[in-house]
Amino acid sequence: MLIRRPSDVLPSEITPEAVWQSRRRWLKQAALSSAALGLARVPDALAAEAPDLAPLPGTPNPKYVVMDQQTSYKDITHYNNYYEFGLDKADPAEYAGKLITRPWTVSVEGEVAKPRTFGIEELLKLAPMEDRVYRLRCVEAWSMVIPWVGYSLSALLKQVQPTGNAKYVEFVSVVQKETMPGVSSSVLDWPYIEGLRMDEAMHPLSMLVFGLYGKVLPNQDGAPLRVAVPWKYGFKSGKSLVKIRLVEKQPATAWVKAASNEYGFYANVNPEVPHPRWSQATERRIGDSGGFFAPKRKTLMFNGYGEQVASMYAGMDLRANY
Repeated sequence: MLIRRPSDVLPSEITPEAVWQSRRRWLKQAALSSAALGLARVPDALAAEAPDLAPLPGTPNPKYVVMDQQTSYKDITHYNNYYEFGLDKADPAEYAGKLITRPWTVSVEGEVAKPRTFGIEELLKLAPMEDRVYRLRCVEAWSMVIPWVGYSLSALLKQVQPTGNAKYVEFVSVVQKETMPGVSSSVLDWPYIEGLRMDEAMHPLSMLVFGLYGKVLPNQDGAPLRVAVPWKYGFKSGKSLVKIRLVEKQPATAWVKAASNEYGFYANVNPEVPHPRWSQATERRIGDSGGFFAPKRKTLMFNGYGEQVASMYAGMDLRANY
């Protein structure tokens, strides 16, 4: 299986600030500057290329923000993995405009007491919208910092009352053969399926995302709703969801089915476990000054979210459970 690696990185005009790796350190510093609470809303300079999408404001949440320089809107929306629209990073921006996102429903079913189908407008009003600035780390050794808009996935899951048999959550993405040229290929077994353990899905960091930079999600970033799980590699965060199933057995996820020797179910960001064809010890931040030739950064364990999530994996061999 050939997974394309970055051959070009679109440069940002803004030089990155120093990386503040500790959330605790950030909270101490936040008291010194009220501007820090507005990080997810910056940003005319970074969001200047945003098209005229509908506004989707959220309340900045200081618990879920990193002080790294945010990636520009242009880079976030023009350097994507969304194989339903093609294998090249530029393909989603070119072809995803035809994706039909209205009407849209999401069924939540399986090991639940109250299975239910939600319309997208219901989901938009289900919980208060928050601005959260998250790191995104791709298994291909590139990363971004994205100001998402949404709320914790747990708010939705609680609506259907999971039963005691619910051990995992399976996410199913849409297949629109008429708008998605990539689904005619055999690179993956469509529809795209991903999954989390139940405690991972209920963790407050696991986010149901409806927008970025204060506007609704562009199609190429997973409109009209997707998941963001910031301590895992990006392929765990399913896009354009149409079904969420709570199940007893571990789901057969898309990349595990395609290449289990390269992509594991857990997919926690771990610099000590290399991909079979490249190292995960360093990463290149999209938008860093210097583009493809910018100095690489050291990859952080759990993508820098270890303080919040490491306890969920106590006692596990994270090399075997990659």
